Amino acid sequence: MSRVSTTDFAAHASVDSLHQAVVAVTAASVARDWENERHQHRKAQLIYSVRGVLTCEVEDGVWIVPPQCAVWIPGDLPHSARGAGHTECYCLFVEPEAAPDLPTFCCTVAVSPLLRELLLKAADFPEQYAAGGKEERLIATLLDQLAEAPVEDLHLPMPRDARLRRLAECLLVDPTDKTPKGVWASRVGMSERSMSRLLQDEIGMGFGRWRRQLHVILALQRLAQGESVQTIALDLGYGSASGFVTMFRKAMGKPPGRYLSERSMLAPQIAPPTITLPGHLLG
Repeated sequence: MSRVSTTDFAAHASVDSLHQAVVAVTAASVARDWENERHQHRKAQLIYSVRGVLTCEVEDGVWIVPPQCAVWIPGDLPHSARGAGHTECYCLFVEPEAAPDLPTFCCTVAVSPLLRELLLKAADFPEQYAAGGKEERLIATLLDQLAEAPVEDLHLPMPRDARLRRLAECLLVDPTDKTPKGVWASRVGMSERSMSRLLQDEIGMGFGRWRRQLHVILALQRLAQGESVQTIALDLGYGSASGFVTMFRKAMGKPPGRYLSERSMLAPQIAPPTITLPGHLLG
């Protein structure tokens, strides 16, 4: 494990040039929106959100990372990442052979209080320490806890079929579009039945559920920036805030305000350094 400050880390062209099996960026506080373009590295990556909502996109899906969750990105997987508004996070880079029990696919995981404390403690380790000592044992425990962390359903799958991909990209551009499924099928050159069957085969959900999942992702990003439920509901095409809240509660188990406020209350009461972290350090 190595604790790397932003200044030290920026000197490296890539995290893969670092020899440590597990590398940590201590903390990041970005007081503005940021985005990393698509890239990849050999080391796997964990991005843990203390505050703010992060988004990670790979070829076959988009993952959202609300406060007290983390996104796991396997090594050599092309991905992009972005944060909305003020975000604070910790990053962990892991050589694949150092964590064989961790997922080989991208996923959002819940961070338990124990896993959170392990991450925070590991971020304070010195750059060099004795092999077989307490630091190494804590890292092993951290990786064990990470392997057992429950996966959260905060994933927007993206189809591979070119016609369905065109449909998905249109809805991403205009999520308020209420065009019926049958009309969309005609637009992309398919029958409604064929489109429904192929959507189920490729992304494991129907058109309506996929669109609701998209709305949840967009809502979480905007709520984290302080926008009101009423404004978001109307912008997403809902007739009222109550209709939007009902949709959100069905998807996430709680209304949007309560969901984010409870996660914010879980944030550790620490004062990490306020750093403007260059985008590539989070990638």
